Amino acid sequence: MAEQNFINHRQNVPGYLSVLAILLLTFIGAGVNLHKSVGDHERLYNAALILVTVGCLIMTALYARTFALKAQDRAIRAEENLRHFVLTGKLHDSRLTVAQIAGVRFASDAEYVALAKRAADENMPAVEIKKAVKNWRPDTHRV
Repeated sequence: MAEQNFINHRQNVPGYLSVLAILLLTFIGAGVNLHKSVGDHERLYNAALILVTVGCLIMTALYARTFALKAQDRAIRAEENLRHFVLTGKLHDSRLTVAQIAGVRFASDAEYVALAKRAADENMPAVEIKKAVKNWRPDTHRV
């Protein structure tokens, strides 16, 4: 992998996006099937069951992704709080949001403390925090 920076730090999982697209198309097809089955009582139950099942699969896929990202956010918050404590002897400013902490994690140790303080004082959005990083510290474990 090339050296990580602001431009290339985002990671997408093509397989996950493909599965979501397939599920969405299946949901649309199941909806069409249900609509065409309205007059046919023999097909109506199966068509409705397929639509509900695909809807549940979509919700499960979205929840699985959301729960995994929340767990990663908690781990990042804890890791960066420890990092800040090691560098300063104090925990992060309580005004920092999880998104801001996730943004400042890319800063090198030399600029980390000042950038975290600036982020809290100016209520910087995460994207602006990442743009402000001069010496990028890669995080290749998050997807």
